[in-house]
Amino acid sequence: MTDHATSRHDQSDAGLDAIISERQRLIGLAYRLLGSLAEAEDAVQETYTRWYAMSRRQQDAVDSPGAWLTTVATRVCLDLLRSARVRRERYTGEWIPEPLPERTDWISGRPGVAAAGPADPADRVTLDESVSMAFLVTLESMTPAQRVALILHDVFGYPFAEIAGITGRTPAACRELASSARRRVRASLPRATPTAHQAGLVREFKRAWDAQDIDALLRLLAPGATLTADGGGVVAAALHPIEGSEGIARYLTDLAVRAAGALTVLERTVNGRAGLVIEHEGVAVAVYAFDVADDRITRIWAVRNPAKLRPWTAG
Repeated sequence: MTDHATSRHDQSDAGLDAIISERQRLIGLAYRLLGSLAEAEDAVQETYTRWYAMSRRQQDAVDSPGAWLTTVATRVCLDLLRSARVRRERYTGEWIPEPLPERTDWISGRPGVAAAGPADPADRVTLDESVSMAFLVTLESMTPAQRVALILHDVFGYPFAEIAGITGRTPAACRELASSARRRVRASLPRATPTAHQAGLVREFKRAWDAQDIDALLRLLAPGATLTADGGGVVAAALHPIEGSEGIARYLTDLAVRAAGALTVLERTVNGRAGLVIEHEGVAVAVYAFDVADDRITRIWAVRNPAKLRPWTAG
């Protein structure tokens, strides 16, 4: 092989490596947008399919393959988000974003770019915060365009001029979309509780649940706490949110009584925060995520749909 041919081969390998190296970042982006790891993986697969469907000449003409992949992945996600609203209206019971175990490769931002949120750093959504269950649930209340503008700008650091090119809107429109989304986040989410403190409250919650101690559970739950379960119509789960600390405490102790020691409750990291995993004979059958404010548990999300527990059961 000539030196010239070798050089072209090396450039080709380097280009392929650069394309493949974008995959985890794209999955991180798509997961935040869609709230589903399975759908995120499908969106990224579709993105790569479109890349490899181009001729080598077309690929070489792309100035920034990473930017091209991000644009296509975002547009694929936008299409999925628009159709998801219809699908979720037909969903049996409550729909909760897919919970993820402790990992670092899906918490990744734009290479070399810090999150470029608004001027006030207190309003900025960090990478870790942007995968919390509370944040993902709040995203569900937004329009697809709001969600894209917020995630691309505040989390992944894209300027509004680039977001405009991706979404087909003006930079000013994208700025307003992100601003309205940010206001919704501020209105919905309390100030984040320190990780160690939340872990302590969840540990106490586990002990009280194991002991079927209703009084202890009531002390840990905010009076207006809410528990939302997601069985997807596949397994038994409360079809509507359970409101109030007493109702939640009695619901959970009833579960413990019916399980009669057949279930194991484990402390685990769920979407970057302290949570619990329920196992039956070593297999995860439920994942619990929590939101905490003022030293009380305010929200509990119990995911039981087996399709959403793949990351917890894969060996």
